Amino acid sequence: MNRYRNIQVGKTTKGNRYIKNPIYPSIEETLDDIYVETEYGDRVDVLAYQFYNDASLWWIITTANPGKLRRDSYVCPPGLQIRIPLDPSPIIANYERINRDR
Repeated sequence: MNRYRNIQVGKTTKGNRYIKNPIYPSIEETLDDIYVETEYGDRVDVLAYQFYNDASLWWIITTANPGKLRRDSYVCPPGLQIRIPLDPSPIIANYERINRDR
């Protein structure tokens, strides 16, 4: 999945093109969520590959754990209990809808 597929391209007053910042949906807790404790060396892209078979879905894990994980680093601090939504499909659909319709 390319998370920039539905991101709009804007133009400055001088005609320069830029990609608008993506808007991430809030991710509600569900009964299917998995909770894991991070260990030294864990990275959100590796966890995304482990649980979703797609490393590019790292943003789902960081968005599901506000205040614990940062979007500007793949590294997970050790010893955190983080939530991993089991089914990324509705989250991806919501992300695409939000960014397509703005």
